[in-house]
Amino acid sequence: MTKRVFLAKLATPMAKKNVYLDYAAATPLNAEVQSAMAPYFCDQFQNPSSFHMPGKYVKDALDKARASIATILGARPDEIIFTSGGTEADNLAILGFARKNAEHGKHVIVS
Repeated sequence: MTKRVFLAKLATPMAKKNVYLDYAAATPLNAEVQSAMAPYFCDQFQNPSSFHMPGKYVKDALDKARASIATILGARPDEIIFTSGGTEADNLAILGFARKNAEHGKHVIVS
């Protein structure tokens, strides 16, 4: 299956820039997010599951981010799960739903 990416020209002559219309595939990084994440892209890129101090520093930052998101959403931090991308998140949600509702049958239909 071929996926098409569409770029559209704005109609006004003053605005001559492309408009990206495939945000399901990739999204530009918000400047505030980039600024907050910069230390973890360059200097503090350790494994948060490791036992050494640099890894613990990153784990503490990850736990703070999880707690902040939980507060914003009115959830508990242990309800916030970070995934590596959309496919992993979709699979987690579908499998979680299927397991929670297993007594209703063994089939889940999604589209």
